[in-house]
Amino acid sequence: MAKMRSKSDLPTKLCVVCGRPFTWRKKWARDWVNVKYCSDRCRTVGAPPPTPRPG
Repeated sequence: MAKMRSKSDLPTKLCVVCGRPFTWRKKWARDWVNVKYCSDRCRTVGAPPPTPRPG
């Protein structure tokens, strides 16, 4: 039987829309490298517009 992992041992990322940290989920196991959003809501909103540069 496999040993259980603590949630704090799982990898985390920051959501590109809201900036909140989110933790690895089993359903993302094959595609973790490409996961950018913490939820469906952030995914539908999309990436924030680029900030204008002064000058």
